[in-house]
Amino acid sequence: MNRLTLRAKLALVALVLLALPWAGYRYVREMERFLLGAQEAALAATARAVATALHDRPQLLAYRSADESELRREAERELQRLAGGTSLLGASETPDAGSAANAEIAAILKGVARASSRVWVVSRDYRVLALAGSLRRPEPERPGVVQAALGWLIGAPTEDFDEAIADEALGAGREIASALQGAAGERTRNTRDGRARIVSAAHPIWVGDQVYGAVVAEETTNRIASFTNQALERLLTVTLAVFALVGAVLLWFATRISSRIRRLRDEAEAAIDAHGRVTRLLTASGAGDEIGDLSRSFTTVLRRMSRYNAYLEGMAGRLSHELRTPIAVVRSSLENLHAARGDEEARTYLKRAEEGLGRLSAILARMAEASRLEQSLSTEARERYDAVPVVRGCAEGYRLAYARTAFEVAVPAVPVTLDGSADLLAQMLDKLVENAVDFQAPGTTVRIVLGADASLRVENAGPSLPEAIRESLFESMVSQRAARSGDAPHLGLGLYVARLIAEFHGGSLRAENLPGGSGVAVTANLRAAREPTL
Repeated sequence: MNRLTLRAKLALVALVLLALPWAGYRYVREMERFLLGAQEAALAATARAVATALHDRPQLLAYRSADESELRREAERELQRLAGGTSLLGASETPDAGSAANAEIAAILKGVARASSRVWVVSRDYRVLALAGSLRRPEPERPGVVQAALGWLIGAPTEDFDEAIADEALGAGREIASALQGAAGERTRNTRDGRARIVSAAHPIWVGDQVYGAVVAEETTNRIASFTNQALERLLTVTLAVFALVGAVLLWFATRISSRIRRLRDEAEAAIDAHGRVTRLLTASGAGDEIGDLSRSFTTVLRRMSRYNAYLEGMAGRLSHELRTPIAVVRSSLENLHAARGDEEARTYLKRAEEGLGRLSAILARMAEASRLEQSLSTEARERYDAVPVVRGCAEGYRLAYARTAFEVAVPAVPVTLDGSADLLAQMLDKLVENAVDFQAPGTTVRIVLGADASLRVENAGPSLPEAIRESLFESMVSQRAARSGDAPHLGLGLYVARLIAEFHGGSLRAENLPGGSGVAVTANLRAAREPTL
């Protein structure tokens, strides 16, 4: 039969922890989205600052710089192509005036320029007036081993990309078109080779109430991607460390629990032999968890089974002991009756045989009494009654039945209401008093006490109760009267019957030695009837 071990189940439960890195991954991605929004806002602020510096300064927007870079020439050619294919590279003012205008625009751009960002100024006739900065970071960090592995999984940012302005950057550049129409705009696009993403923001340049140009600020998302990868790297490292730690702890925990359960199983199997006998008891665990409770419960069950097995094994001996004497009396009387010579001698033997038969009948009657009581308790009708007059009336009867014994009776002044049967309570008290009278020291008093808490206690002075028999005293056929039995048979059923009646009344029996070993007290802790509710 294929089954999952405890360690495998705990390992499956540990998979729930995968929700934590997934939540962390979602959180990092959400933060990346917020950072991209913040980057767009920062670029828009940069473009707005440059455009504000160029507001109402048409002389700066009318000049072109004499310093041409390939990137700038490419941007201007694309702009002119999109504007209608007419090149404006030769339509410049004097070189001195152009140099002065270029220097002033360059100074403005320098004041707002940032590393790995690019700012360009476009006139309304698609002329690139200034272009400053680079999209590449000057000194990108070298990725570590974990970063390289993570980059292989989710793609690491690279500075090796083509930063030239793509055709669609201008042709489909809605942020430039929007700015030249008087409204700021933002856009995110890929580079020509698709190895990086560029965020751009454009803002119009106003001269009076007319748009004379636009400022475009752009930057790659590589820095944010680097931050995201660093966060994911830390998340991966922490997740692996936590999983390793939790896995080790769960493995140790599962191994410990499994070993305890296996040890408990092996001890339970070894405690009972092939014939059903309890050979040894379990070692009760002192642990406060459920396995410790199970171990203690097994120990208690095995102890009870051991006592019951001992009771079953000893019952044959006790019955043999009780039955041997009356059977021997009957047998010897019958043998002697055959050899009797006169009527008087025959009558003597017949009388002895009748006494033996009477003893056998008494033994069978007491056994039948206990059996009938066990069966009748399940169908016995319950009633509410006051235990005070029941105990008081029984005590008066004991003074007559045991004329040589002194009785002391103490009952409360208030009613003690029980839910059960008054006749059964009287029968239980009979058994307790009979036991007390049999073991009382000569000349002492048997004390009967009914408490207001529905406890019934019978005390007698005499020999103390052995510790070995205290737990099994109320079991069937357990007796200590071997030395005091006389001719009356005693099967140890009296206190067993009393226990059944106490349990019928929702209580229990407890036997204890009096202080100083001066006697024994048997207490029935019964359950008082609840007051009826309206």
